Amino acid sequence: MDVQQTFNDIAQSYDRMNRVMTLGQDQRWRRELVEGLALQAGERLLDLGAGTGDLSFEAIRQQAGCHVVAADFTLAMLRLGQQRAGGELLPWTSADGLYLPFPDESFDAVCSGFLLRNVRDLDQALREQKRVLKPNGRLASLDTSRPTRNWLSPFINIYLNFCIPLLGSVIAGNRNAYQYLSASTQAFLTAEELAERMSQAGFQTVRFKRRMAGTIGLHWANKP
Repeated sequence: MDVQQTFNDIAQSYDRMNRVMTLGQDQRWRRELVEGLALQAGERLLDLGAGTGDLSFEAIRQQAGCHVVAADFTLAMLRLGQQRAGGELLPWTSADGLYLPFPDESFDAVCSGFLLRNVRDLDQALREQKRVLKPNGRLASLDTSRPTRNWLSPFINIYLNFCIPLLGSVIAGNRNAYQYLSASTQAFLTAEELAERMSQAGFQTVRFKRRMAGTIGLHWANKP
């Protein structure tokens, strides 16, 4: 599936679907993710895979003195973000997460929301994020996580395989896109596996929290 085209197709309903699919919890997760970065005034933050800018706006809300760059390879998402209140104050940049158009060591922090499971080469994406971070820079990722099997597994499977595609059909008018999103969640790494890949990419102090019955992972790490 063409991931870029998929997200262009669902751009208009993407934020609304996120709220519905997560029962409104995605905004709380974003707040928690940004809090973990402990942004300071004057620092530069790259919001990678920014979409319509939820993490960018949250970062500014928490630390008005930071400088945020919102980057995504889905132009429809970027255009919607620019139209949001305050969107004209942010620099919006078209960028491929595997080949970032930024110099080495140009950001104090990099964050992403629901990006890593969609990249073609996870290790390359992590290397690029490490490259653009300054020494002691911070990484933060919010993404789906393949849950470990437990007594909730049958219910999680029903939700992922039937409920989400149905919601995608009703709300977004695009069942196929949300079948892909469900499948990519189940095919992605567990929280522990993603933490290990971050360590292998050269990050230190890797830590994570699980949310929503283990289907969501929040990860933080530091560049040496």
